Amino acid sequence: MAQPKRIRLGDLLVEHKLISETQLTGALTEQKKSGHKLGRVLIENGYVKEDDVLDLLSRQLNVPFVDISTYEFKPEVVKILPETAARRYRALALEETPEGLLVGMTDPTNIFAYDDLVRVVKREIRIAVVKEGDLVAAMDRVYQHGAEIQNLATEIGEDMVENVFDLGALNQGISSSDAPVVKLIETVFEDAVAAKASDIHIEPDEKVLRIRRRIDGVLQEQVMDEKAIAPAVVSRLKLMAGLDISERRLPQDGRFNLKLKTKSVDVRFSTMPTQYGEAVVMRLLDHSEGVLSLDQIGLVPVLKERLKKAIHRPHGLLLVTGPTGSGKTTTLYSALNDLNDPTKKIITVEDPVEYRLPRINQVQVNPKIGLDFARVLRSTLRQDPDIILVGEIRDQETAEIALRASITGHLVLSTLHTNDAISTALRLIDMGVEGFLVASAVHAIVAQRLVRRICEKCSTDYTLDAGQQAWLSETVSEERATNMRFKQGAGCQACGKSGYKGRAPVHEMLDITGELADALRNQDYAAFKERALAQKQFIPLVDSALALAEQGTTSIDEVIRISGWIE
Repeated sequence: MAQPKRIRLGDLLVEHKLISETQLTGALTEQKKSGHKLGRVLIENGYVKEDDVLDLLSRQLNVPFVDISTYEFKPEVVKILPETAARRYRALALEETPEGLLVGMTDPTNIFAYDDLVRVVKREIRIAVVKEGDLVAAMDRVYQHGAEIQNLATEIGEDMVENVFDLGALNQGISSSDAPVVKLIETVFEDAVAAKASDIHIEPDEKVLRIRRRIDGVLQEQVMDEKAIAPAVVSRLKLMAGLDISERRLPQDGRFNLKLKTKSVDVRFSTMPTQYGEAVVMRLLDHSEGVLSLDQIGLVPVLKERLKKAIHRPHGLLLVTGPTGSGKTTTLYSALNDLNDPTKKIITVEDPVEYRLPRINQVQVNPKIGLDFARVLRSTLRQDPDIILVGEIRDQETAEIALRASITGHLVLSTLHTNDAISTALRLIDMGVEGFLVASAVHAIVAQRLVRRICEKCSTDYTLDAGQQAWLSETVSEERATNMRFKQGAGCQACGKSGYKGRAPVHEMLDITGELADALRNQDYAAFKERALAQKQFIPLVDSALALAEQGTTSIDEVIRISGWIE
C-alpha cells in the first residue's frame, strides 16, 4: 500500500461543511494551548461527531472503517505489533492479508507513525480507520497478560528451592522490579484494574494455583500448574500490606495502595489459612475516578428526588440496605458528597475507611484495641457533628446510639445487611431496639442490588423458556407477562463472550410515614408490611428490575437472580 496522504483535517471538514471557519479557528487556538490533536479538540467541543470525521477520512483516504468494539481479534495477529508500539502509535494489528498486515489506526494521516509501524512489523501494512475510545478499550482487552502470567509462574516454579516456606524471608531482600514474583503480582493487578475487577482471589489447591477476578459480580478463573509459587506470591503481598510473613496459621488483614499508570488503587487484603496453603482475597478500590454524585449512580429521577429530600432533613436516620457488594457504600458516599459543604460538620465511623473525602472527619474502627463502632459513636456525639455516617449497624448497642443520635438533632446515615426495605425496620427490633425508638428515628430506608448490564454491542431479542415464563406469570399478571419483551447478550469480543458489560443499580425506597410509625409503636408488624406495600411511591426491587429488563438494560436471568435473594 502507498504511504498515507497528509491531509489538513480542519480544511477538509470546513470544505465538506461539517464545521465552520469560526469553529476551526477557535479549535486551533485551543489546540495550541492543550497540545491535543485537532480532531480530538473538535469532537470534545461538540463541533463535529467522531463518526462523521472517521467517515470522511475513510472516503478521502480510500481506507476501510473497522468497528473494533465487536471485532474478533486473533491473538497471533495482535502479537505481531508489540504493546508498547501499539499504544504509542494508537494502532492495532487486525488481520493478515495478501496485500499486507491490516492495522487499525485512530489517525490514518500520521505519516511518521505509518513509517515507524512498517519498521516495527517488518512488512507491508494496510491502514483501517478506527475510533480512539474503542481502540483504547480493545488494547486493554487484547493485551491482557494471561500468557505472561503463566510464563512468569513457570519461571518462578523453576527457580523454587525445596523448602518453599523460606521464600517469604528471601523475598524481603528483593528490591528489583525484574524479580519474577514482583512481575507476576504487578501483571495480575494491571489486568484486574484494566478489566475493572472488584476483587482478586489467589487460591492454592492440591495441585494447582487458581487466580480469580470478580468482574461485574462474577468470578473469572485462571488455573496454573505451578502451585509451589503460592507461598512466594503470598509472602510478597503480605510485605506490601505490612503483615507478619511468618504467621501462616491465623487469618490476617491489611491494606496498601498501588499506583498503576494514571490510577490510584486502594487494596484491602485478607488471608485465610486453608488445607493447601494461605488463600488471599484482595478488594480493589479505584480512587482515580473520585466519589460519584447522586446524579451519577443510576437512580431513576423520581427516586433521586426522594432521596435528596431525605438526606437534606435536619435530623433522622436514613438506612441503605442490601447484601455485601450491592453498592451500599457507593450510595452513602454519594449522599455525603451531596451534603459536604463548609456549613456542616460531618463525621464518619467506618470499617475500613474506603474513600477519603475532603472536609469530612473519617474514623476507622479498630476492635483489637477496643475502638469499636459503639465506642467511637459515643465519642463522635461530643464532637458537635451535624451529620454522622455509621459504616454498618452490627449490634444492639450501635443501633441504639445511632437511633438516639438521630432524634437529638443529628442526621445519621448507615447500612444494614437485610434483604429489602420492609424487613429492615423489623430487623432493628429483632436486634433488641424498642419499636417506639425505631418509629421515631427512622425516616427512610433504601434497599438496593446491582444487576449486570446487557452488552450493547451484542444485545439481541430473547424468548423466555418455560421456567422463566412461569416465574414471570407468577410475579406479574399472566396478561402482562405475555406482552413483555426482553433482551439478552449473545456474547462478543467487547464483553469477553459473557453477554454483559458493567452493572446497573436497582433500588426501592420506603418512607416511614405516620401510619407506618404507628404500626411499629404498636408492634403490629403485619399492619406495617401491609401499609408499606400500599404506599403509592413504593416500588419493590423486583418491579424496578423488571422495568430495567423491559428497557433492554438487563436480562430476565438477572431479575430472577435478585428476586431469589429477596425471597
